[in-house]
Amino acid sequence: MTPPFAKILIANRGEIACRVIKTARRMGVQTVAVFSDADRHALHVELADEAVHIGASPVGESYLVGDRIIAAAVDTGAEAIHPGYGFLSENPDFVDAVEAAGLAFIGPSARAIRAMGLKDAAKDLMEEAGVPVVPGYQGANQDPDFLANEAAQIGYPVLIKARAGGGGKGMRKVDRPEDFRDGLASAVREGQSAFGDPHVLIEKFITSPRHIEVQVFGDNYGNAVHLFERDCSLQRRHQKVIEEAPAPDMTEEVRAAMTDAAVMAAKAIDYAGAGTIEFIVDGSGPLRTDGFWFMEMNTRLQVEHPVTEAITGVDLVEWQLRVAAGEPLPVAQSDLSINGHAFEARLYAEDPVNGFLPATGTLDHLSFSDAARNDTGVRTGDNISPFYDPMIAKVITHGEDRSEALGRLVHALRGTHVAGTTTNAEFLTTLALHEGFQTCQFDTGLIERDLDALTTPAPTSEIHLAFAAIAGLGIDPQNPRLGWRLWGDASHHVLLRQGPELHERRLILHADGAITLAGGEEALTLRNLTLEGAHVRARTGPTNAQVEAWIILTPTPDGLSASVRTGGTVRDFLLFDPRAGRAADLDQGHAVVAPMTGTIVALDAAVGDTVAAGEKLGVIEAMKMETALTAPRAGRIASVLCAAGSQVEGGAILVTLEDEETT
Repeated sequence: MTPPFAKILIANRGEIACRVIKTARRMGVQTVAVFSDADRHALHVELADEAVHIGASPVGESYLVGDRIIAAAVDTGAEAIHPGYGFLSENPDFVDAVEAAGLAFIGPSARAIRAMGLKDAAKDLMEEAGVPVVPGYQGANQDPDFLANEAAQIGYPVLIKARAGGGGKGMRKVDRPEDFRDGLASAVREGQSAFGDPHVLIEKFITSPRHIEVQVFGDNYGNAVHLFERDCSLQRRHQKVIEEAPAPDMTEEVRAAMTDAAVMAAKAIDYAGAGTIEFIVDGSGPLRTDGFWFMEMNTRLQVEHPVTEAITGVDLVEWQLRVAAGEPLPVAQSDLSINGHAFEARLYAEDPVNGFLPATGTLDHLSFSDAARNDTGVRTGDNISPFYDPMIAKVITHGEDRSEALGRLVHALRGTHVAGTTTNAEFLTTLALHEGFQTCQFDTGLIERDLDALTTPAPTSEIHLAFAAIAGLGIDPQNPRLGWRLWGDASHHVLLRQGPELHERRLILHADGAITLAGGEEALTLRNLTLEGAHVRARTGPTNAQVEAWIILTPTPDGLSASVRTGGTVRDFLLFDPRAGRAADLDQGHAVVAPMTGTIVALDAAVGDTVAAGEKLGVIEAMKMETALTAPRAGRIASVLCAAGSQVEGGAILVTLEDEETT
């Protein structure tokens, strides 16, 4: 089949840029990547046929500068621009500029984006088209007193949403009238920061809500189809964590009503390209034909599109390219059907134990299970930058039914190994195994309700410690003289640091090749050790059970880092070098420290103020997410070392405290 374009430019980065490149390459379409300073050596740059530098690392100086991207397309002879998702993908002015330059935009028309781009106008349009919408206020009056009154009339809880928002940005759930103004201010601030638009709307928060969306696709000849639904109810801070297709417990009657409404919404704006109609659904009981309401339309490819591809066998990126080139949809609605079940889990560089703070750093190692489709934009040796979303990969599994697909997801997550930065992999595994999720008894509040249980890591096992110590000390289990001594067994004192925790053990090497780790609650003896690269096996216990691990060693200024994956969990240790000083070990109970590199967007601290433990002193923003800065203890503010608008490095001291008695 003739390629729809000879060459396209991808106006994006990371995982989605790599995803588009792979389909384009299969279709015989050449690709041009764009990159910022931070992405000079990124995977998407390596995969593309050509690459053009477009500016500095901040998105406002590179990936959001449409003129530079269009110039790169023209200069390289590209015929079209694929926007991916995020950045300029839903910017109608960018679409107009692309087309004015004589290029095709691989996405919907600027008119369609404008029609659905603002949540308030989109709701009005859908109501006119007969699509059910959530009760709320989406008018022009943005006076805080007026909005507070509207919220009271709607009835709490309410959802404040940035009208230009997406991806959970600029969205705040408010349960009580006294919390409304703080929630409003935060949503307005985040909407302005992320989208350049402070305007908000207010919606009734549906109790026990589920988030179900329908993939739609239209062409330029008036045709539109749906590719069934996805359930995206597992969310944290309104951001999707695990998605699946089709939605569990969906009846054919409700599916027909929901997909008909979605196609009707797409046709109401003559939509062409890939799009998603998102519905809020009453999950308090069985799904009903009158129990879903339109929330918004995403006029682009969704992050979670692979689960739809898995159950339909359709390559949505290929469809995007062909429709943008003027081809009609390749199939009719009757040609599409559901095959099996699929899941997608979003693997992020973030720390669930510490409020899911984004984690930066170098990926000393990155490997995935072969049992899954793993869409990623990074590889071993890459840096997780503070300038962009910290997604590492999307782990996608497919099975004949939900149980099989979910089992494969758990297996794939347990087989994922990331060293060099903290990730949410263990959290994802725990979430996938959650009884409510396993039995389809869940809504969008599941994670928040069970957050403590979901984010409490499993105890570090003696097996983790033993394998870390063996590898870190360079012990070769194949050495026939392992542990030989004229008198007794060889013994090594081992000090391993795991975050703030120290593990002190003795490693005893026996003459018969066995190794014992002593000093914990119970001694652990490993026998019949074999080592093949990073993979080590051993036998242990009275039943001679086999245990295995994958170990990644990385030299650091403070000693040797050992990342050990065993039993489906990864634990990172530092084999402590007592000669190396570590600033992170200092007692910082007297200070408020930046939890990540970012921008101070609000600061309510002044020298001399008396504060209580946990009191909010300011807000830091990184990767378009806001995090509160709180006092670590009660005291008086002794110094303030930053200001609103300041750029600060992770670990920097922002505010210092002194005892109230200090004069």
